[in-house]
Amino acid sequence: MAKSTSRRNFLRTAPVAAAAGFTLADSLSAMAQAAGLTGEQVAAAAQPFKLIKSGDLETDMKALDQNPGDNHLYDSRSIPLQIMLTTEKHKSAPEFEWHEGRDHVVHIVDGSTLYEVGGTPKGVKQMGSGEWHATGSEGSKSLLLGKGDMLILPRGTLHKRSTEDSVTLLLISNPAPKA
Repeated sequence: MAKSTSRRNFLRTAPVAAAAGFTLADSLSAMAQAAGLTGEQVAAAAQPFKLIKSGDLETDMKALDQNPGDNHLYDSRSIPLQIMLTTEKHKSAPEFEWHEGRDHVVHIVDGSTLYEVGGTPKGVKQMGSGEWHATGSEGSKSLLLGKGDMLILPRGTLHKRSTEDSVTLLLISNPAPKA
């Protein structure tokens, strides 16, 4: 149940709320003005929202079950974000990898997979700007992920995935920085 408010409490808090609102509005306005954009241009340039219905995901999952791989569900122009639906069967990464400028959130939708994470890399080779592989990792931890589990891999975290049977997962990541 909400606490009853008095006119006195409202009058005490209203200026703070108003100041916070004006500060945010001024900040957004300043950014648009600095870019030479009107409010209408900012709204017109915004990337439209995207709704992914559960039925669409089911259809995608059935297609990926027949032909394992990746389905890019969302690549944003305005925020650094990618979402992929991935299915793999009987697949193991040959090496550990880690990234300087990318984070991953892995959500297991169906099946299971084994992640090896962390440790000290052995046999390191640079694959590109901010991207490395290693033949091994001393002190890594093995995590068996199943349906409903989520793993967050901050940038710089060694990781390697091995799927004995089958797994379908959502990979949410910021795209690799452009060199």
